[in-house]
Amino acid sequence: MKKCKYIVNYDSIIEDSNIVIQDGKIKEVGNYSEGDEIECNQYIVIPGLVNAHTHTPMIVLRGYYDDAELTLWLEKMWDFEKEFKQSWMDLASELAIIEMLSKGTTAFVDMYFNPEGIEKLSNMYGIRAAAGYTFLDNLYDPYEIDKKQRMLKKKEMFYPIVNVHSIYANSLNTLKLAKQLAKETDTWIHIHVSETRKEIYEVKKRYGKFPVELLHDYEIDKLSQMVHLGWVASWELNYVYKATHCPTSNMKLATAGFFPFKEMLEKNINITLGTDSAASNNSLDMFREMKNAVLLQRHSYWDASIKAYHAFRSATFEGYKLLGIKGGKIEKDYIADLVLLDKNYLYPLRKDRILSHIVYNAVGEYVKKVIVNGKMVYDEEKAKIFHTRRLELLSLIDQIVP
Repeated sequence: MKKCKYIVNYDSIIEDSNIVIQDGKIKEVGNYSEGDEIECNQYIVIPGLVNAHTHTPMIVLRGYYDDAELTLWLEKMWDFEKEFKQSWMDLASELAIIEMLSKGTTAFVDMYFNPEGIEKLSNMYGIRAAAGYTFLDNLYDPYEIDKKQRMLKKKEMFYPIVNVHSIYANSLNTLKLAKQLAKETDTWIHIHVSETRKEIYEVKKRYGKFPVELLHDYEIDKLSQMVHLGWVASWELNYVYKATHCPTSNMKLATAGFFPFKEMLEKNINITLGTDSAASNNSLDMFREMKNAVLLQRHSYWDASIKAYHAFRSATFEGYKLLGIKGGKIEKDYIADLVLLDKNYLYPLRKDRILSHIVYNAVGEYVKKVIVNGKMVYDEEKAKIFHTRRLELLSLIDQIVP
């Protein structure tokens, strides 16, 4: 990649430099040049974005029952989802992957019920995916979920994880089963935690513990990627190791509370960002998520402690850290997952403004090329292919989804 206008990391910006890629990794950044060349003087290059929490098949529920609070909204979603068939899920996930990839997402963490389809799609489109079957007692037998989950195997682009919908939607026995499964399959638990005040009340009433406290008591906390955490007590942060913030979804579903970003930074917690589903967001654009994460913190704190680079780091470096991959930075020996933005949208084009432009001004439509594992997975030609396939998927989905 020759003469990139700007190469942007959360902690550094390099101007007019080359990136040499070999065997899926960054070999050098600087004035080095070898192999096939891509002229990059029209692009701002950033690390790939990680959508750390989503539900890809729910893209077909975009716009459905939009103006409701979480509890009622969930009831409507679950009623609809009971009719979902596996074939629908895979078509919907493919539609979501096309959308995410074209907007600069190079990896995502999915909570749903079609991980085998996700594995195939991740390989087909060249996007990294962490997914697994989901423990949800009112829909599925936990022992069946356990059995099916054990059949999933880690691949180059696919990472099996243990999805647990929440504490309130599962029994303690299911939580224990998920814990054992995660340990025995050497992965982590992906779970909604402390999302609403109602959840806090119900869990405390049922178990005499706060949600994070309960996970700690059952030694599940260190295994868990905890999503939302809008109603977490300050002392509970001692038991949080991986936290995912979904600011847009939380605002839309009126969950209130407050994600304690600043306090988590002080405790060196792995903080990532997610869009949540296209039904609750309704976008799958991580650029919007970065902006909203910062703005919501400033609105709540009444100060500017959380800055653009915090959100950018969470969407890039911290996302890859969650996945256990050396990525999220454009430096030697890091994996070559890169996003190229059209520099002409990010104006005035000044080195000291670029990071602000990316977080506060950019949207997914500014993405022109995407590289994952050193391979071009999205560019002008692939955009045409994506568009054609998207129209096919929309036609198929319109025929089968009520």
